[in-house]
Amino acid sequence: MTVRLSSSNLAKLPSKVSGPKYDRSSLKAGIVHFGVGNFHRSHQAVYLDDLFNTGLGHDWALIGAGVFEGEKAGRARLEAQDWLTTVVEQDEGHMSARVTGAMVDFLTPGDAAAIIEQLADPAIKIVSLTITEGGYFIDPASGKFNPAHPDIVADAQPGAVPKTVFGIILAGLVRRRADGIVPFTVMSCDNIPHNGHVTSDGVIGLARLIDEDLANWVRDNVAFPNGMVDRITPATTDRERGILANDFGLEDNWPVFCEPFKQWVLEDHFTAGRPPLEKAGVQFVKDVSPYELMKIRILNGGHATIAYPAGLMDIHFVHEAMQEPLVRGFLAKLERDEIIPTVPPVPDTVLEDYYQLIERRFSNPKIGDTIRRLCLDGSNRQPKFIIPTIADRLKAGKGVAGLALESALWCRYCFGTTDSGAVIEPNDPNWDRMQATAKAAKDAPGAWLAMDDIYGDVGRSPVFAQAFAHALNVLWANGARETLTRYLAGQL
Repeated sequence: MTVRLSSSNLAKLPSKVSGPKYDRSSLKAGIVHFGVGNFHRSHQAVYLDDLFNTGLGHDWALIGAGVFEGEKAGRARLEAQDWLTTVVEQDEGHMSARVTGAMVDFLTPGDAAAIIEQLADPAIKIVSLTITEGGYFIDPASGKFNPAHPDIVADAQPGAVPKTVFGIILAGLVRRRADGIVPFTVMSCDNIPHNGHVTSDGVIGLARLIDEDLANWVRDNVAFPNGMVDRITPATTDRERGILANDFGLEDNWPVFCEPFKQWVLEDHFTAGRPPLEKAGVQFVKDVSPYELMKIRILNGGHATIAYPAGLMDIHFVHEAMQEPLVRGFLAKLERDEIIPTVPPVPDTVLEDYYQLIERRFSNPKIGDTIRRLCLDGSNRQPKFIIPTIADRLKAGKGVAGLALESALWCRYCFGTTDSGAVIEPNDPNWDRMQATAKAAKDAPGAWLAMDDIYGDVGRSPVFAQAFAHALNVLWANGARETLTRYLAGQL
């Protein structure tokens, strides 16, 4: 007999499932969050739930928001269970389930007027974002905000109803400015280097297209703290819903399964106050840069490292990739030889210990994280997680054989077939372009590096071009397995 998740059933939760220790009816909203997906619900929402369980911060509850039609399905699932989420933590020797209640509403995605009205409410003091790497309108090659993007240009037109997150945020700030209300803080929770600066560039860049005085006001009055967030959180499938129902006796339309580990390092820079999240384990620092660079290069770069060879070898789960000695060996060698040496010292952190932690986390057999998820959206992720490391290595006159192989593996994956001949379904917002370029690169490797918006100066480096072409040619001649064998033997 299972219990269906709802507010009325919180008192009847199965014995193995913990629930909120606070009265949800006493919560007041203080944060509007764009991008209510699995990561947000396993991370920020859990930190807030932990805080609320201590009896603190009850005026900092979450209201969800979004701009895409596809987000309505998630909203409907959560509405049916009163905005509650079950979070299941799993590793090899541990599995626990809890119901979190930090969200109290979820505005209809795309309803700009209703969202702007909420943002104008003085009670809202933070607007937070998990809109993925592709949601910031960044030109991949320069790493800068692209004010010429058609969606941004459309939002800048006089009288336009904003369609982008930045457009809606800016409209909310305009309302608060007109009403004499202190502006909210805009807090990115995405895996992007200097995510606060990137968000600031987007909001101010859009404002500059509309009115220079508005842009200067945002620059001078709105806080955009940088933050580093971390928790491996795969997508939810019927597999996860079944485990929750069978092992815990709870039915949840959209549970979140994740690893026990989580981390949030955040700059203490807020316009209108913040919840006391240090009481829930958030680390507040003056400068988050060392932490985020470590995480983005070692963890996110590590994910990219294992993703494409595993994808070409028809490996489904991440932990299965870590059980393959060639993939695990490629990760260890590339990290220690080329990635970790580009990471500056991090306060109170030993980089080798951090890498070993990452290795254990990737090996967690309970998470069910998929290789396909790690391979997703390389055209947005590679310029953030891999290509800057290549640039640093080239600038220092250091070798790039392993990073060139990683790029070649990505190129080979985008060709659209595995080494066994199985078809790889489209797995990038720019898949048609990536596949066409990968096909051209089979005979002319330079075609791949000529994607200037992705590779920039790295693609024009003769040293990198030679290493990439060699790796790609070896891959096409021998396959991923033999190529990794040669790399690990020092014969690539």
